[in-house]
Amino acid sequence: MKSRLTCVTACALVLALGVISIRYIVDFWLLGFVNSFQLHIAIFTALFAALCLVVLRSRVFVILLVWALTLSAHAAYMHTEFVTEAFAPDGSKPFRLLSFNVLMDNSANAESIADTILASNADAVYVLEAAALTDVLPRLQQTYPYRLGCGEGTQSCDLLMLSKRPLENARVRSSSYISRDRFATAMVDIDGIKLTLAAAHLAKPYFDQYHRNELGRIRARLTAVKGPLILAGDFNSASIAPDMQEFLLTTDLKKAPWEPATWPISAGDFGIAIDHIFARKPATLMKLERLANNHGSNHYGLVADFAIAAP
Repeated sequence: MKSRLTCVTACALVLALGVISIRYIVDFWLLGFVNSFQLHIAIFTALFAALCLVVLRSRVFVILLVWALTLSAHAAYMHTEFVTEAFAPDGSKPFRLLSFNVLMDNSANAESIADTILASNADAVYVLEAAALTDVLPRLQQTYPYRLGCGEGTQSCDLLMLSKRPLENARVRSSSYISRDRFATAMVDIDGIKLTLAAAHLAKPYFDQYHRNELGRIRARLTAVKGPLILAGDFNSASIAPDMQEFLLTTDLKKAPWEPATWPISAGDFGIAIDHIFARKPATLMKLERLANNHGSNHYGLVADFAIAAP
């Protein structure tokens, strides 16, 4: 009985660890979402392997424990890569951004979401699945008179960019067939400094190669951007996923030292960060916080403070 139980539990642990180890051999799109949970899966299997070692006393669990701890350590290390220095250069200007996927059928909470946006004192706001806020747009426009999306620049009301400052060269584009009108760029003038704002909502990573391909198209568009840059939105993937790691490396975008979990809501702080706010110098990400209330959405929103310097 003991040997049979050892075999079954060991096989289960090997399967779990094997799935999150495939990334070190090949970036397989079907496991794209699983890769975002590498730290969670590795820690769980390490704890379970330790328990099995104590109860079943088999050497195989020593090997599995070491394997799990190695994957945990590497996942934790990946979270520390591409981190902002959070140092404000002399003469830099403060800027605040709020980014929130509000859930398209969440119109019942539109007023409370609008309250949160207005209370945030953000200079610019990205709203994803913005159709839920259609009825409160006139109210928001009193504070944010400049808009891209929901009838401005595009007829769709999916990705919405709000700003207290005029939006220059504003444009909404599609990143793929299934992510229509889900990438937007604009420039704002901050006391003579031209800041590029970019908002994105990517496909799920398990939809064939769409996620990687969309990141590639966004990367190509951002390559031409000169000066300070802020990119934020719903990426549907953690920053430790292989294609996200490659994206951050090639774009020189920086993230917060530890990104707050934004999904799933039920997991709270133990979820994963699939909504991100990145910056490229001379825009420096200084602080990132999660909104306290999800307001009926299946995501938590984020608010970030930046120091914007001249090129």
